[in-house]
Amino acid sequence: MKALVLSGGMGTRLRPFTYSTPKQLIPVAGKAVLEHVIDNILAAGITDIGVIVGDRSEKIREVMGDGSRFGARITYIHQAQPLGLAHCVLIAREFLGADDFLMHLGDNVLSEGITEIARAFTAQRPDAQIVVQKVADPRAFGVAEIDESATVTRLAEKPAVPRSDLALTGVYFFTPAIHRAVDRIRPSARGELEITDAIQWLVEDGACVKASEYSGFWADTGNVDAVLESNRRLLDEVRPQRHGEVDDASVLTGPVVLSPGARVVRSCIEGPAYIGPGSVVEDSHLGRYTAIGAGCAVRRTLIEDSIVQDGSSLSDLRRLSGSLIGRTASVAATRRHRLIVGDDSRVEVAS
Repeated sequence: MKALVLSGGMGTRLRPFTYSTPKQLIPVAGKAVLEHVIDNILAAGITDIGVIVGDRSEKIREVMGDGSRFGARITYIHQAQPLGLAHCVLIAREFLGADDFLMHLGDNVLSEGITEIARAFTAQRPDAQIVVQKVADPRAFGVAEIDESATVTRLAEKPAVPRSDLALTGVYFFTPAIHRAVDRIRPSARGELEITDAIQWLVEDGACVKASEYSGFWADTGNVDAVLESNRRLLDEVRPQRHGEVDDASVLTGPVVLSPGARVVRSCIEGPAYIGPGSVVEDSHLGRYTAIGAGCAVRRTLIEDSIVQDGSSLSDLRRLSGSLIGRTASVAATRRHRLIVGDDSRVEVAS
């Protein structure tokens, strides 16, 4: 089996971060979301991976490389315009060949992995198998209707009046039957080849389409709140690792990942937390669910429930919570409010 990971798209809901960084490379719990996706794919026993990329392909190639550091082989497939998930299957046909494959959105986090679902697909081998989860408001998702045997009877893309609360999670398993379906559908009203239309075509053609309900944590990391929630859930799973330096005046409690070259000086860190390689935490308090990237400096600051990306510095901040700090950013306290804010930013200042 092969895997097809979709890593195009503009990530407009995560601006201004995505002006310079693809949304799939936003870090949670110390690793890019895309790296967590690759980990799940490898755990399912799949090592031949195609990655759909768009205009930011050079950034993704720089981080992911040829896949060898993961024990995988990555083939990059360029999509000139975001024309739908089924279009991704279409342009990846040469890579996919006649193999069964897993298709996984590159910005989705599934904390408990997909290994068992992959095994079920391999054992039963329906023409297609979708992964669904119950949601409170299905109108923003592809929605599946299933019968008592978990056979899919109907799919709809973002219906105004959903007939089910089962949302598609962005993880799909396909046999080559999907290629015939992709050839038969036409672009939707928004000009895209919808994967839901292709799967619905299979249903109407009498193919066997099954659904697996996912019970673990699932998030589409398309906005800041989802990124922070994913960070919390994944940090909850970390085990303590201390490869850096901690002085005698510092206290670390709970599971803390201290990466090589990191230093903690006169500080208190409450796990779960992550501190990246070469970062310095000095005279500070890091609360639960804090992830500090590589090469950062945190001084005289209280921070919790936040992500600080590589190369950034924080100083003299009384309390920072629920925040996402971009790469090489500088945040410092002064006696007056002074803001240098880019396009599409959101700033909350205590009055």
